[in-house]
Order: sequence, then C-alpha cells, then structure tokens
Amino acid sequence: MVRFSGKSVYKGITIGSVVLLDKAGCQVKRGKAEDKDAETARVRAAIEQAKEQLGSLYDKALKEVGEASAAIFEVHQMMLEDEDYLESIDNIIRTENVNAEYAVAITGDNFAEMFAGMDDDYMRARAADVKDISNRLVNNLYGHEEIDFHAMEPSIIVADDLTPSETVQMDKEKILAFVTVHGSTNSHTAILARMMNIPALVGVPVELDRIQNGMTAVVDGFSAEVIFEPTEEVCVKTQERIREEKEKNLLLEDMKGRETVTQGGREVKLYANIGSVSDVGYVLENDAAGIGLFRSEFLYLGRSDFPAEEEQFQAYRQVVQTMAGKKVIIRTLDIGADKQADYFNLGKEDNPALGYRAIRICLKQPDVFKTQLRALLRASVYGNLSIMYPMIISADEVRKIHCIVKEVQQELEEQEIPYTLPEQGIMIETPAAVMVSDDLAELVDFFSIGTNDLTQYTLAIDRQNERLDDFYNPHHKAVLKMIRMVVDNAHKHGKWAGICGELGADIDLTEEFVRMGVDELSVSPSMVLRLRKRIREIAF
Repeated sequence: MVRFSGKSVYKGITIGSVVLLDKAGCQVKRGKAEDKDAETARVRAAIEQAKEQLGSLYDKALKEVGEASAAIFEVHQMMLEDEDYLESIDNIIRTENVNAEYAVAITGDNFAEMFAGMDDDYMRARAADVKDISNRLVNNLYGHEEIDFHAMEPSIIVADDLTPSETVQMDKEKILAFVTVHGSTNSHTAILARMMNIPALVGVPVELDRIQNGMTAVVDGFSAEVIFEPTEEVCVKTQERIREEKEKNLLLEDMKGRETVTQGGREVKLYANIGSVSDVGYVLENDAAGIGLFRSEFLYLGRSDFPAEEEQFQAYRQVVQTMAGKKVIIRTLDIGADKQADYFNLGKEDNPALGYRAIRICLKQPDVFKTQLRALLRASVYGNLSIMYPMIISADEVRKIHCIVKEVQQELEEQEIPYTLPEQGIMIETPAAVMVSDDLAELVDFFSIGTNDLTQYTLAIDRQNERLDDFYNPHHKAVLKMIRMVVDNAHKHGKWAGICGELGADIDLTEEFVRMGVDELSVSPSMVLRLRKRIREIAF
C-alpha cells in the first residue's frame, strides 16, 4: 500500500482500478537507423495500424455524432496516403540515417508549419490534422496503446496533467476520479471535475512510471489522498464511507421541487453550469431552474476543425428543447489561455491569460463569430435562450458585437431563415468591466460575474500556476467589493446580475451574496441542492 497527498478539487471518495494516461512517453528521441529498410517497413506497418484505428473512430463517430463530424477521420485516412508526406518521411530516414519515430515527427512539424503559413483558411486548418496523424503514427511506432475511453470500464484516470480538450473527450460515465501530478485547483480541468461530481486530486507527487494500468486505488477528496493497492481493511472502510456519502446525498433529494427562497421570502434563481449537450441530464437530475452557463467552447475542443453552423445549431437547439422553456444562457466561445485548439492558429504567447482569447478572437475573426451567432439566433426559436459574451472590457466592444449581431440578423432575414433575437448579456470578469459597469448596464440585458477570472486579474495571480494556489484568495475584500459594485450598477439600470464562477457555489459566502442582492447563482449541477438548502436557511 502506497499513500500520496495532493490538493483536493472535489470532495468525494471512490475506489476502483487505474487507467494511466502516460503522455510523457510520447516524447520523440532521435536515434540512428541500423537498417533503413527496416525503419521504412515500420512506418508502413504503423500507417496500416493507424488506418484501422481511424476506421474504427469513423464508425463510432458516425453512430454517435453523425456523418459531418465523422468525416474528419476519413480526411485523416486520406492524409496518411499523401505521397509528399510519405516521401518526406522516407527521405529523412535515408538521408539523415535516423529512426522512424524521429522522421515522422520532423515531417509532421514541417508539414504543419507549411500549412499554418498558407493564406487559405481551409489549408491552415490542415496544420492540426497533420500534427494529429503524425502523433498517432509516433504512438504506434513506440507501441503505445490507445486508450478507448468509451470501451473501458469505470476507472480512475491518473496522468501528469490533463487539458480541458482531453477531459472533454472522455466518456464521463466511465470516470470515477482524476489524479494528476500537476495542475491547479483553479484550472478549467478542475472546474470540469466539479461539474462531473467526481473526486479529483491535483499536485500529487506520484512517479508515473511506478503506476500500472489495472492497479486498485482509493481517491479521497476529503483528506486529499490517493492510496494505491490499499489493504483489505482500507477497502472495507472506503466502501463504508462511500455508503455514508450516498446516504447524505439522499437527504438532499428532499430539496427537489422546492423553491429557492430565503426564510424572508427573497427568491434567488439557481441555475447550473454545463460544458456539453450530454451534461443537461445532470441539470435536470439536480433540479436546477435553468442553465446559467453553457460553455460553448467545448464544441470547439478535441477536434481538428471548426464546428459547422449546422452542428452548432443542432447542439444548441437540443439543449433549449430539452430544458423545455427554462432559461439557457449560452456563452460565446471562450477559446484561449488554457483552452487551446490548434486549428485556431493562435500562436505561442508569453502570457496567454492576458492574450488573444474569447471575445477578442470573435471580434478579430468575425466569420468564426458570425457562424456561432447564426446558430444561436436560429436555435433561440426553440426555447428560452440567452447569449452571453465573455471577457468584455469596454462599451465599444459591446457596440461592435451589436453591429455584428445586426449583420447576422439581416443575413438570416434575406435567406428567410427563422430566428429570434434573444436576451444578450455580458460576463463581468475584468476589473475594467467592473469599473465601467455603470455604462455597460445601459447596453446589455444582464450581467453574469465570472469570479474565476475576476479573482485572477484583480489579484494579479495566474490561476493556472499551481505554485500560487496558496496566494489565490477568492474571498479577498477587493473581489467582494467588486461584486457588490456590479450588482448595484445593474440594479440601478433595471438589469439583473448573477454569478457563474466557482465562487457562486461557496456556501460560506451564500448569505453575503444574498444580502448584496445577487439575483442568480449558477453552479456545478452537483452543488444545486446543497445551495438551495443553504439559501432556504437564510433568515433574510
């Protein structure tokens, strides 16, 4: 039995078998080719294996997400047959006398750089594709098994770190817990773990090369510990604690169907945050009054090209129809910072949290923005949809957004495509937006305070930097003063103001938020019933 401590992301407890996501082993090393013909033969074998993998992925995607989304795997299969690509690999092996893995990696880098530098948008998007197929070949050459998250049994995922795009591709029903060596408790991956209602630990000093697939582990989010190969006694105690937690959660079931009002009759709208269409089930299961934050950027992650208008429309429509008239607030794409998609070609930035992200991308690349807006306006016909724009810093940005929305309206009218203009609000997550919230309130229908970024920018602390977790204080007096200022300015102009950041679920601050006049709290689905219970206890 081996025990490690880390930082807890979500306080739950589970026991299960381990699946190791070992990305460190994919680093390519240059080696000398003892037999050039043998190396080229290895490449051919890896290509055939990749074609079989892609064929399986195509069949699965065809059943689950339709032909349009599955087509990308056909594109990858065709790229594996590209003569220029194959000749480059063979040439590097023979002229530089190097191993197959190195030749494939160099060819992938060269072709990706070539595509990224082209003027044509479609060809630039192929840069991500060639990286993807090259990585697949390298993995096959090294003999790394590809984890099928849909086929595996429910397991505990252990990794060096996890990006949001990696997390979003996983089958949530098959994940018991996350354990990572690195990562911050304030990262988007941590947010996803809380939304999925599963125990998660970050900053666990475990040596991954000593972890094997199939090992039994206990992940305890309450004590922030993971135990590998626990004794029989620990397993028995863990199962007992799991039963106790289930009983506690059953007591919260009594909160379903009840109003979210204080003892003095003050109502607070209690909504849920989600990251995909499939998460709507969590919203309904936990009896949230609506969806206060649909992170639409997760439609853009874990893929190699932009989602088409029709694909987005179908996703948004499905959510609003399923919610059957309850409010659904969809945030326009918030790509950038720790949420990267290669086909956006964002480039490397010294400080991406302060860089080219969110609404800045939308205003600089209006074609991408318009595609999403068209899908949103079309979907609003089918339910109670609202649009929310992230990372706003000025009234001028809001005016530019309104101009683009009007252009989209005109296009849809000319094409005789049904749409409605939904309620439009903005996220308040920069100190600049707080300070001009009086002006912004005149231009929008509502405010939603993103406390994660607001805390980051107010305290000058990168929330992805795990070394700064001890300094990251969302209860800081400056942050709470800003929230009060935003709420007051919204109400002065007859607009409502809510909180959709992680702070909204902080039970220690619930009463203070109610006294500030916060109209709405949007939290992880797993927190809805606990928060309702707390609000109903407030004598305000």
